Amino acid sequence: MQLSLTVFGKTDPGRVRETNEDVFVVADLTTAERVHWMESSAAIDSGERGVLVAVSDGMGGAEAGEVASTLTLRSLRVGMKDGAAAGTGAALQSSVEGANKSVWDFARAHGKEGMGATLTALLVHEFYAYIGEIGDSRAYLLRDGRLVQLTRDQSLVQQLVDRGTIAPEQAGDCDQRNVILQAVGIGPEVAVAMSRVPLRRHDRFLLCSDGLSNMVSDADMHAILKGATLDAVCSALVDTANARGGEDNITALVMDVDGEGLPVALPGDRIQVDTMNARGATSP
Repeated sequence: MQLSLTVFGKTDPGRVRETNEDVFVVADLTTAERVHWMESSAAIDSGERGVLVAVSDGMGGAEAGEVASTLTLRSLRVGMKDGAAAGTGAALQSSVEGANKSVWDFARAHGKEGMGATLTALLVHEFYAYIGEIGDSRAYLLRDGRLVQLTRDQSLVQQLVDRGTIAPEQAGDCDQRNVILQAVGIGPEVAVAMSRVPLRRHDRFLLCSDGLSNMVSDADMHAILKGATLDAVCSALVDTANARGGEDNITALVMDVDGEGLPVALPGDRIQVDTMNARGATSP
């Protein structure tokens, strides 16, 4: 089934950092067209191989971080484009694992051990969005007026919240909020957190780096994401993060999904997020 997608992304160095180590990509896997920088929103009809959108936040110093995030997305896109079954969650997971190996091998070959990147990638194919995550870049879904975080930070702070050591409302003030438990390229192998969401008409997805999520609350994101145009939404998200300090690089990538074959979200419907294991099986 062909879907009509509208996408816009914006990245900004913020108010503190001299360089921008955030990178995003929008890739039509059927035509191999891709963009890393946008002046206006793009309309894409998903083909038989789907559409990939992803955000990566580099780490390891200015040059190394930028290289790590750029290499992560390049390897991911190539892996998805060349894969035998690009439009599947298994293909996305395999491509993320391949991107990890590419960054790991590059770092060892060039004496840049310690360089790495976060990654949140979303593949839209037929009736589903498949999400692969490493680190603490996030994916959200706005549906029928409700905003749901689809990813779970692979961070020390999230671990402390899960254990009950700190309350969720204390997470934003924790001194260790930037400590992540896993990143692309830090080790020879990586455990990709995979999930799948059944699509509905008029779904709006947000992918972002922690430079946005650390500065803008979910409530404020929710209010901003209700805006009419994706260009204005992304600009408002970035501007809000900068107005509150802009302590890190900021990236926001927003995508609207439509298609006559998609079900319509009904009031009160639960947003179903299925986790996926290494064999591609799902569970609610």
